[in-house]
Amino acid sequence: MTVWMLGDQLTRDHGPLAGTEPGEERVLLIEARAFARRRAYHPHKLALVFAAMRHVRDELREAGYEVDYRQAETFGEALDEHFEAHPGDDLVVMEPASHGAGDRLDSLVAERGGTLDVVDNDLFLTSPEQWADWMDDPPYRQETFYRQVRRETGYLMDGDEPLGGEWNYDDRNREFPGGDYEPPDPPRYEPDGTTREVLDWVTREFDGSYDTDPKGGSWAAPGAFGWPVTRGQALDALERFCEERLADFGPYQDAMLDEEWAMNHALLSAALNLGLLHPAEVVERAIETYRHDDAVAVPLSSVEGFVRQVAGWREFMRHTYREAMPDLAAASQLDATADLPALYWTGDTDMACLADVVDGVRERGYSHHIERLMVLANFALCYGVEPQQLNEWFHAAYVDAYHWVTTPNVVEMGMYGHGVFATKPYAASANYIDGMSDYCADCPYDESAATGDDACPFNTLYWEFLGRNEDQLRSNHRMGLVYSHWDDKDPDERAAIRERAAELRELAESGDL
Repeated sequence: MTVWMLGDQLTRDHGPLAGTEPGEERVLLIEARAFARRRAYHPHKLALVFAAMRHVRDELREAGYEVDYRQAETFGEALDEHFEAHPGDDLVVMEPASHGAGDRLDSLVAERGGTLDVVDNDLFLTSPEQWADWMDDPPYRQETFYRQVRRETGYLMDGDEPLGGEWNYDDRNREFPGGDYEPPDPPRYEPDGTTREVLDWVTREFDGSYDTDPKGGSWAAPGAFGWPVTRGQALDALERFCEERLADFGPYQDAMLDEEWAMNHALLSAALNLGLLHPAEVVERAIETYRHDDAVAVPLSSVEGFVRQVAGWREFMRHTYREAMPDLAAASQLDATADLPALYWTGDTDMACLADVVDGVRERGYSHHIERLMVLANFALCYGVEPQQLNEWFHAAYVDAYHWVTTPNVVEMGMYGHGVFATKPYAASANYIDGMSDYCADCPYDESAATGDDACPFNTLYWEFLGRNEDQLRSNHRMGLVYSHWDDKDPDERAAIRERAAELRELAESGDL
């Protein structure tokens, strides 16, 4: 029998390899070049996945496992080679997180005379069965789910009650540190020979592969690669976060500084989504730091905020994706149809916040969650971008992006596309960005104006979004206050907002925003 280890299941501590000894199971890993060309992926994303796969290959072989490592154009061609060497082989794989992927893999194997046993994916904290036991019909509530996870796992619990008496300390995690704040340096892992080989290969194989794409093949501007690509590096990154950045993670997790791309964020999502780390060990290490590391004073609000991200939100995304697919991927309940502006690929805009965040993505394939939600998705939502186009960009642009995690985060949370859990659109004016960042101080746009040539596009498009979607949104009980402000605007001001919004769209389409 052969364990098929997918590129986002890179572990022998969980799944079919757990508890096995070398010689008991063969391991199959496949690098499929055509799969890597499906999107204009950031070079760091491709390098991260392939380098991590090759390091796992080498570690397994060193441990004594037989590893069938196939590099081919397609999964089908690699499976042809595998079954030619091992006719009629029986394969086992963990259920892929992406919708329908298990059925597609099963068909590929069956066509070649083999069998594929698709077993539960235990790279998450919670199971579909637990979800079914805990949750009512949609719209689902993340807070309900999160509390059930805490009760089940005992994380930050004092008997039957939450530690400290409160389930959620989010109201203490919205501070802005000031523009001169200097967080600890994020960890960076110097590429070894294997990773450098992959980086060179990605450059040769994929650079310029998207020349026929209207967005251009050189959309990314990758800097030095430094993501963890081995389990050892991922564990070190976890330790560095807990010891150096967890304490200030909570209060400043929503803050944005143009000179500090990482702030106090964990930077562990890519390793988690590859399978190099398990969410249980990540959460438990953070809690251990809070409870037992006297050298690191971690506030309860910080560790709770982190536990909520990993044990709450990440798990919630996985299950809402399962429940809402395939409809979620195509959803657009606000009937948004605008094309994604080219500035998402180029970073060419005078808007200081968008320019900085997009440039960071082009360089590193990363930005933190508030930049994703309140800058990138917020602008696209107010602009009226078709949700699927923004989802495609996120999937291609981020090193930690996979369909199961981008689709609910982007289509639902960011773009209010479906209604499976979002109870209101996360549309905001420049007031939010000005309060949580230092971007507005040096931006040529006026963060206090909604009309006029120098009015911040966030303000204009926010109000135009409310007017454009009034029929769908006014009855939403969470939108009453903002519509009361819309009602205060006279017809002339509303007309000026719509006129300015039309000008902004022309500027965005011409690349002059």
